[in-house]
Amino acid sequence: MGANSSSKRPVFDEKEDVNFDHFQILRAIGKGSFGKVCIVQKRDTEKMYAMKYMNKQQCIERDEVRNVFRELEILQEIEHVFLVNLWYSFQDEEDMFMVVDLLLGGDLRYHLQQNVQFTEDAMKLYICEMAMALDYLQSQHIIHRDVKPDNILLDEQGHAHLTDFNIATIIKDGERATALAGTKPYMAPEIFHSFVNGGTGYSFEVDWWSLGVTAYELLRGWRPYDIHSSITVESLIQLFSTVSVQYSCTWTKEVVTLLRKLLTVKPEHRLSNLSDIQSCAYLSDVSWDTVYQKKMEPGFVPNKGRLHCDPTFELEEMILESKPLHKKKKRLAKNKSRDNSKDSSQSDNEYLQECLEVVRQEFMIFNREKLKKRPEEPSSSISKTEEKPEAIAEDESGNLRICSSVCSSTSSS
Repeated sequence: MGANSSSKRPVFDEKEDVNFDHFQILRAIGKGSFGKVCIVQKRDTEKMYAMKYMNKQQCIERDEVRNVFRELEILQEIEHVFLVNLWYSFQDEEDMFMVVDLLLGGDLRYHLQQNVQFTEDAMKLYICEMAMALDYLQSQHIIHRDVKPDNILLDEQGHAHLTDFNIATIIKDGERATALAGTKPYMAPEIFHSFVNGGTGYSFEVDWWSLGVTAYELLRGWRPYDIHSSITVESLIQLFSTVSVQYSCTWTKEVVTLLRKLLTVKPEHRLSNLSDIQSCAYLSDVSWDTVYQKKMEPGFVPNKGRLHCDPTFELEEMILESKPLHKKKKRLAKNKSRDNSKDSSQSDNEYLQECLEVVRQEFMIFNREKLKKRPEEPSSSISKTEEKPEAIAEDESGNLRICSSVCSSTSSS
């Protein structure tokens, strides 16, 4: 996708905001419901990153701008060894960009699809690393709401990192979340109960249920409950009250005990914090400092000789994409020339233009590299994002996405 890089590193003005021209595009590696991901190299430092880019017009048409802005708000305030951390965010006329840690080991969904047989030891490390990530998020008042194999990326050594905060939410001071959000097979029972019965809502415990479903799936190859995107919320509530999880007779007693405690239907009895996890017999021999320092040897190490993603992403970008990223500069220059020659009164979609202008004004630019160069300052806490009444949309993967009007959501505090 990218052009050949110059042998001499460019030097950028430190006062200038990072932008698209600061990166060399190398290849496409992923595609989500409304965004794409490619590998990039920053031209001045030659550091490699993953860059997620989202078309503004598509986000407006699909009512996804609020989710993008919520994700940016969260990612700009957090950093952890077992998260996929944000480094830069910027925009141009067409797209919004997030530049994050590059993890070349692939996601756990990809490895499941490649029929990797995960051992108890491999799963054990993932539980530890994700428990530390969730404990950190809880300290920052964040519920992830979409913990699943697709959102756990491995680095080249095999360590796990949680990504995709697109439907995460922030709660404080004993408040409860109420929106129906997540991926159905990984969503905790209390999310559905809250939606149907108008109950007291839910809290951080839902992420630990999702971790339990993920751990079970890694070990067995399928999930503890047979749940698909088409199943109704009412049917799910009945399923959780009538169906018992079946554990393999080949698993150790300690593993089964841990999974049972994560997959406890009542959230008040579920393992739902790091100290709970650390007290389990299965993890009694774990040195948590060793885990945090990534010195605990992974049970599964991705093959370093290959790229762990679907190769069709690159082909689609090169052949099928109507607005390929590597031709962006020429395309925007041509559009600018065309716009200058048009009579402004001929605009055929004033509402879209208004929304695009709101997005342009409200978008949050970020540069972690610049922040790290500054003297240490007290970190600001994340302000609570109020949960408002929301419509629900479900994509092909069974992901329930939160929708709202772009203009009203971006202009509200």
